[in-house]
Amino acid sequence: MTDKPSKSHGRKAIRPTLKPRELLTPTPDLHGVWKAKIISLFPSAFPGVLGESLTGKALQEGLWQLETVDLRQFGVGKHRNVDDTPAGGGAGMVLRADVLGEAIEHTMTGVQGKWPLIYLSPRGRRMDQRMVQNLARCDGMTLLCGRFEGVDERVLEHYGIQEVSLGDFVMTGGEIAAQALIDATVRLLPGVLGNQASAEEESFSSGLLEHPQYTRPAEWKGRPIPDVLMSGHHGRIAEWRHEMSEQITRERRPDLWDCYQKTRDD
Repeated sequence: MTDKPSKSHGRKAIRPTLKPRELLTPTPDLHGVWKAKIISLFPSAFPGVLGESLTGKALQEGLWQLETVDLRQFGVGKHRNVDDTPAGGGAGMVLRADVLGEAIEHTMTGVQGKWPLIYLSPRGRRMDQRMVQNLARCDGMTLLCGRFEGVDERVLEHYGIQEVSLGDFVMTGGEIAAQALIDATVRLLPGVLGNQASAEEESFSSGLLEHPQYTRPAEWKGRPIPDVLMSGHHGRIAEWRHEMSEQITRERRPDLWDCYQKTRDD
């Protein structure tokens, strides 16, 4: 016997979840496997790129799970409206509190352990490696993908939702940001990358940007691979890589460099 879930069980975890109705047979969850739940008006956008490469393979193998919840199913009235005009006037539409509340409570039913509820928002804390490292240690997470002018503020307050931003810009919805956050988190889960050293040596893991990488051919368009990387001297290679990481971080990301220096001094 083995504790590793079968591939068929991993595939079963990929499905859109609609509002419960009679005769709907629930898909069994994989016990103890990290899971991302997505509340979105466009559940068909998932898994998207998450179904490709290493994250897609890990999804099929049951190393993580994905569940989508169609927000439209919780809409009100004949046309299942999910939004309304902003109180006090203004352009655009705002996602309704009653619709979002019902969707969130349905999605979070049965959730156990450390399970953050996150709203992808340009006014939230910017994603960084420390954030996704913490998320990878959770039991799972639920992501709310906004649209239009955003969501009713009372929902964020009532459920204590954490706001997270992909960067200092505005997008038409939270789906792309949600996929980015999931991808960055899933690759840190045990067994996904295969080689744990890959996660330990990449950008931000040590507080620095990653050093330059090279491969064959040894010379390309008159540009050779640095001699030190061809020397076979692992100590010198490690020293060169660290020096390059410091140089690149200092030149390109002075904000990270300042944080790195403070951490090193401490």
